[in-house]
Formats: sequence, structure tokens, C-alpha cells
Amino acid sequence: MQKQNYESRRAFLGKIGAIAATSAVLPTIIPGEVLGLDGSASANERIIIGFVGTGGRARQLMEHIPKERAKIVAAADFWRQKLLDCLREKKESGLIQDEKDWNIYSSDVEMFDKEKLDVAFVATQDHCRTLPACRAVMAGLDVYAEKPLTAYIAEGRTLVNCVRKYNRVFQVGSQQRSMRLNEYGCRLVREGTLGKIKVVQAINYPGPSQIPEMEEQPIPEGFNWDGWQGPTKYRPFNGALLGWMQWWDYSGGEMTNWGAHGIDQIQWACGASETGPVRLWPLEEASEEGKPRKIGIEYADGTQVRFELESGPWGGAIFRCDKGNIEINRNNLKANPADLIQNAPEADPPEGPTWIARPHIENFFDCVVSREKPHADVEIGHRSASLCHLVNICRELGRELHWNPETEQFADDAEANVKVSRPRRQGYELPTF
Repeated sequence: MQKQNYESRRAFLGKIGAIAATSAVLPTIIPGEVLGLDGSASANERIIIGFVGTGGRARQLMEHIPKERAKIVAAADFWRQKLLDCLREKKESGLIQDEKDWNIYSSDVEMFDKEKLDVAFVATQDHCRTLPACRAVMAGLDVYAEKPLTAYIAEGRTLVNCVRKYNRVFQVGSQQRSMRLNEYGCRLVREGTLGKIKVVQAINYPGPSQIPEMEEQPIPEGFNWDGWQGPTKYRPFNGALLGWMQWWDYSGGEMTNWGAHGIDQIQWACGASETGPVRLWPLEEASEEGKPRKIGIEYADGTQVRFELESGPWGGAIFRCDKGNIEINRNNLKANPADLIQNAPEADPPEGPTWIARPHIENFFDCVVSREKPHADVEIGHRSASLCHLVNICRELGRELHWNPETEQFADDAEANVKVSRPRRQGYELPTF
């Protein structure tokens, strides 16, 4: 594949960014042909993308990238067969014309070194997300990274520091931040339109399990198993480990999967997008067998959230306020009384079952040009993921914890503070900032 003119693309984006930065004080008409709106935009006028990870989530995102604004040129994955399967699938879907349209790599390091990219989309398994995101930022790229942003709390602070040092645009894939109904509902609560919050009820999202002893199996051909495990403890290959979301070493279970969405809406509605709770405690001495322990949290202003529901809004929560109740879910609002949301906007048109991503991606691309912070900036994504991790830690320890969201440490609790970070294998250390 012929490489793009990287410097001309950067100059183009910089020119448009400069125009956008002055538009607030000087109205400016930008010719359509400059923005590529006449349908004849060249590759140099589009944002050039490389993907890290080619699993199911990455493949969904690929389909929702507006072709008139951006172009995928490369993808990296530790498993060559997964890469080849992705290429074949995208040829069948019509996204690419030929399986040679994208350059493929066995590592993000090689891709960042050889390709002239503007943006990286990082959609790996949770435990391998932070390091390639840091490397992309350090390579001068803007980043769209899937949620949950991290596998443990300290990773997030490192990533935020990295993004700020290199002054990059970083969007976290909490796409409900770009849905009109969700923005409206969270704003009603946050601005006090519904009165004071009495309590917030959330789904009691299940957490992960410890990895049991497993029989060693042959490593599939072309699979960099060491790389896939990344910073975690090395284990002999077993196919069951590929269901990574259920294992503590690799993820936080549904608490960091759907919980990352629901908790993000709680943080947004409570005006806590860039902070966190000050107290967590078990709501019960012991949970029923097979069910996660219910947990309560409290913010500095006294607002309490109870993770106790077995059914309801997996993408949000129920906010019980002085003037009534509002249930915020993905692209959906309910209220009692109903007239609390009588001025709500229309729901966003779905792009698939519960799937609406294009507005969030569009917001990211807008910010790549304007250099403004996107709807789900890295700090927001870090704080939402941190609260997921905090709830899992409280469950594990089974006692009340006091958290300082400024220092991101527990108060006078060495045992709990050990769980803020994790050891990393040699060769997969995070940079320091």
C-alpha cells in the first residue's frame, strides 16, 4: 500500500483546527471543498486510522466510521487468524474491496512505527488496553479507546497523565455520552430540576471470578500468547481464558462491562464526572450464593448510590428525587410523573440492537480537528472505570472503605491501597509521567 503524505494531512488538520479555534470570536465560512464536503475529498483530507485489536467490538466500530471523514489503513492483533478473519468479514460487508486494502501487523508497536497515522482505535481486551493507548499517544496520535478504560485504578491515572503531557485528544467509548436522551436526563438530575436526589438505585452488576487451575492446551498457530496476556501473570494456554471478561486477572466482570456504562451515567448525572465517592460499604453481611454482594457508595455531598437491583436499567440507574423518579437507560428515559421529561428530545435512531456509536465517533473526529475535549475525555473514562474497580474492591474486602478521590488512595488502609495497583510482567511496564 502506498503511504499517505503524513505531513500534508497534519498541516490540513492543523489549518482547520486553527480556523475552528477562532470561530467563536470571528464567524468564518469554510469552503465545502476544503472540508471535503463536495464528496471529492482526497485521502490526505481524511483522518487516517489504525486499529489495535480486531475482535467483535473493533469490527462494530469499523462499520460505523464515516468514510467521508476517515480512512482505515492498518490493523494490529496478536492473533493472525483473527486479523485474517476480520479482513475477510470486512470484504464481505463491503467495507473494503480487497483483503490487501489494509496493512496488518502482529503488534501495535510495529504498526505505529511503520504507518503514518492520525488516530488509533484501541479495542483490545481490558487488561491490554492501557499500554497500547499510551504508546499511541506517545507516537503523537489521537486515540479512541474502548471502555472500561483500564483493568485497575492506577493504570487510569498513568494514562491521563500521558494524554495531558502529549496534549492529545482522547475519547473513551462510553457512547451514551453522545446520545441526546442520556444527555437530557443526566442534565435534569445534575442541574437540580428534579429537586434533591434522595437515593440512586443501580444494577448489582456481577464481578469477575478467580482463574482456577486449568489443563494446558496447544497454543493456536500464529497466536502470540505471551503478548495477549500482556502485563498479567503468565499462564499456560487454555481456550477458556479467552473468555477474558469473566476473569479477575483480565477484567472486572459485568461490573466493568455494562457497569462502565451505567456508572458513567451515574457520575454524569451526579455532577461527579471528574471525581468519585468518598465512602463505600457492603449493604449486606453476606450475599446469596451465586449472587454478587450489594454495595453502597456515598459522594462528598451526601448523595448515595445503592448497587442492589437485579433487573432494570443496565445502561444507567433510577434516580429518586424530591419531585419524582427518573430512570436513565441507554437511549431511553422513563419518569414518574411522566411530565418530568415532557420536553425530552427524540431518541437517537438505532444503528443496530442497542447500538448507537456513530455520533460518539463523529464527536471524536470533530475534536481531532478542533482540539477540544471530547464528550468522554480520558479523565471521565478513568473516573468511571475507577468506580467500577472500587465497588469490586469493596466486595472483595467485605468492609467499609474511605476513598480520597483527589489522591486516589484509601484512608489509613494499607490492605485496600495494595489493590489500587497491580504488578506488571517484565516487558509490559507502563511509562511514568
